Amino acid sequence: MLETHDKDAYEISADAFEIIRRILKSIKGFNLDIYKEQCIRRRIAIRIRATHCATAEEYGELLQCNEDELDLLLKVLTIHVSQFFRNPPTFEKLRTEIIPYLLKVRGSAGKDRLTFWSVGCASGEEPYTLALILKDSFPAEVATERISILATDIDATILNVARLGVYGEERLPEAPEAIKRRWFRRENEKYHLLPEIKDMVDFKKSDLSCRDSFPESDLILCRNVLIYFERRQQEKILNGFADVLHKDGILVLGKSETLFGEIRARFYTVCPVERIYRVI
Repeated sequence: MLETHDKDAYEISADAFEIIRRILKSIKGFNLDIYKEQCIRRRIAIRIRATHCATAEEYGELLQCNEDELDLLLKVLTIHVSQFFRNPPTFEKLRTEIIPYLLKVRGSAGKDRLTFWSVGCASGEEPYTLALILKDSFPAEVATERISILATDIDATILNVARLGVYGEERLPEAPEAIKRRWFRRENEKYHLLPEIKDMVDFKKSDLSCRDSFPESDLILCRNVLIYFERRQQEKILNGFADVLHKDGILVLGKSETLFGEIRARFYTVCPVERIYRVI
C-alpha cells in the first residue's frame, strides 16, 4: 500500500500536471520534462498540501496568479541538501591523488590553467570545499591563479545565498577544525567564509538541459544530481560532460550514481568506491 504522501502525488491528474508544467516553463523557463516524473509529482504534492489547496487543479490556478508560490515550488523542485566536505573520503581522494594528477597532466601538456566545475552547487558548500582544499594544500597554484572554480545551479535564489558564504554549524560537521578556525569567521552562531575563499569561486545560473552552456573543464563534480533526471537525459548530460572534459579530465559522481550503457565506453574507472572516472 502506498504511503499517504505517495498517494497524494499520484492524484495529480494529467491535465493538472500539464498546466503546472506549462506555467513553470513559460514563466520560469524550468523544464519538467527532463526530470523523473514520480519525484516531481511528490514535490509538487508538498506544495499542494502546504497551500491547503483542495486539488491539484486549484493549485494550478494559484500558480497562475501568485509568483511567490511559483518561486516556492521551484525551490522545492530544485532543493539539494549539502555540507562542507560531504563524504570526506571523496575529498581526501581529490586532495591526495586527483588534483596532483591533474596538475601533473596540465604541466606535461603545457596548459596555463585548470578549470574545476561543481554542478548543482546549491548553496555553495561543494565548490567552497574545493576552494578550501586548494588554498590549504596547493597554495602556490592558487597564488598564481592557475586553477579556477566554476559553480552552477538552476536556482538563481540559492546562488545568491551561496555568494554570501554564511553557514550554520549543521553545514560543517565534517569540516576539519583547523579549516574552520583558519578560513571562517564565527559571528552570531554562524560561520562566515573569508573573502579570499569566496573570491575563488565563480557562481553562475545554468541548466543541464542546455548542452551549449557546459564549460570546458578538467574536473567535473556532479554528485547526487543525476538521480533526479530520467535515464535518457542522464545519458545526454554524461555525454556532454565527456565532450567538454579536456584530455584525461576527471568526472566525480555521487555514491548512488554510476555510469551505464554506452557512456561507459567514454570513461575509465579510476576509483569505483568514490565514483571517480577519467574521460578517454
